[in-house]
Amino acid sequence: MAFVAVEPSLEFDENHAKTSPPAGESVFYRRTRSVCLFLAASISLAAARDLALVSNKSNGLSAITLPDLVKVCKAQTNRWPDGKPVTFIMRDPSAPEMKLFLEKVFELPEAQVKELIASANHGRANHPAIIVANSDEDLVNKVASIPGAVGVVDVYAINSSVAVVKLAGKLPLEPGYLLHGN
Repeated sequence: MAFVAVEPSLEFDENHAKTSPPAGESVFYRRTRSVCLFLAASISLAAARDLALVSNKSNGLSAITLPDLVKVCKAQTNRWPDGKPVTFIMRDPSAPEMKLFLEKVFELPEAQVKELIASANHGRANHPAIIVANSDEDLVNKVASIPGAVGVVDVYAINSSVAVVKLAGKLPLEPGYLLHGN
């Protein structure tokens, strides 16, 4: 969906009270334009979320390097050093908030990430390598309940049931953190 910025052409008198709208501009047009601008701003804010890497508390994972995270996300790491199977949990790759993650970690377009998920899980019905969660709350609950699980979630969805993992030596909201949304 494309949005076109339309500069308002309303005239104001000395008291800043609105005078009549330009010829041909209806109330419907102004309201439609306002809704479109609001939606565009909302989509931009959703895509600009700060994300965090979280882990099941039993994992003992407190930090991970970017190359190691990429291996986990692409199902190239099957087991943690303690022998637990690795499960990566994420939101749907088509979700606006995942755009940043796809660009910075997967370095793949959405369609290829979906193909990667399907191939990584092929033949692994009992223990999938990658799980797609329906919501941030669902993601946190899955990470908390699956030993060996890690996931990427909005920082404001984190609760005490999971552990936050340092990524490349930084915690979420620290300057230079890789998954900062802006």
